Amino acid sequence: MARHRLNHLSGARIDPVPVRGDMNVAELVDTAFLAYNGRRLREACRLFAEKMLAPDVTVGMSLTGALTPAGLGMSCLIPLIEHGFVDWIVSTGANLYHDTHFGLGLKMFQGSSEADDVALRRAGVVRIYDIFFDYKVLLSTDEFFRRIASESEFQHPMSSAEFHYRAGRYVAERERVLKLDRRSLLAAAYQHAVPIYTSSPGDSSIGMNLAVLQMEGLGIRLDPLADVNETAAIVWAAKHSGGRSGVFILGGGSPKNFVLQTEPQIQEVMGVAEKGHDYFLQVTDARPDTGGLSGATPAEAVSWGKIDPSRLPDSVVCYVDSTVALPLITAYALARRKPRKPRRLYERRAELLADLTAAYEKVRRRRLRGGRR
Repeated sequence: MARHRLNHLSGARIDPVPVRGDMNVAELVDTAFLAYNGRRLREACRLFAEKMLAPDVTVGMSLTGALTPAGLGMSCLIPLIEHGFVDWIVSTGANLYHDTHFGLGLKMFQGSSEADDVALRRAGVVRIYDIFFDYKVLLSTDEFFRRIASESEFQHPMSSAEFHYRAGRYVAERERVLKLDRRSLLAAAYQHAVPIYTSSPGDSSIGMNLAVLQMEGLGIRLDPLADVNETAAIVWAAKHSGGRSGVFILGGGSPKNFVLQTEPQIQEVMGVAEKGHDYFLQVTDARPDTGGLSGATPAEAVSWGKIDPSRLPDSVVCYVDSTVALPLITAYALARRKPRKPRRLYERRAELLADLTAAYEKVRRRRLRGGRR
């Protein structure tokens, strides 16, 4: 009995030092976040900084929820890209659309969630919970995307990563002309060749504006099937080269599934031998018991082949608002890890896709030989 009791009481003692005014974020997280979701957040910080940012880990991130309007693109996502801590991204189109406001020098303001929305509508003010901005911001950004997407370089079918890379070059140039510094996630991703995918390209104001151009007869086409193959190729390359793959999921929804489905695409659909992602880190406010994908646990993902079952201990779900967790995780990582050399995966898309295609062709040939017996 005594031995079993000692086994249960073998964890670290809860005996924190007093919080001080001169503590940095990393010290605060390590010493004061000892239980409940505070402890999950500490585990998230440590998983990201100590394991996912190892040199051989390719990190994919998914973005859901209105993060860029809240300024998290500038405060967190751009520094993570600049330090080589994020290698590829799947985002809602809305996050990229609202991110572009800042790169164009347009303004968003802190407001009130208790405002009279009828009065705001009359005044020409748009509200995202407690963020306010002028309706003209939408019109200006719409015009920007229609103008650049009318250029000849966009008049062909392309993956959403190619579209965002080309659009990011225009946003970066606008930042330069306006003498703005590090304002747009799209621009930073372009400069560091981080591919950004949108799992539902028609489900945003960017897609709405591109749809109008298609109606006008222009040749721009976003190819979601190309996105499926390119993202699977990124993950296959990470694992096939002897490295590892980690996913950092903010929120849930379609971007979460798109990041995770890379492994079933490789294993189930293509039939190429693989085990799943090595690291799983999610920040969410969704419950698992409703059956939705946003709240699905890493253990459930194992049953789909999305997560390597042997790596399940290297997974953390943190039930905290992303606007709270992301700045803390970012600050912790910047304090604990030196910058990594950017992988510049956008520039390697053709090479990575060719490698995955070759692996799939071997499987196909075996299947064909088996079918002729």
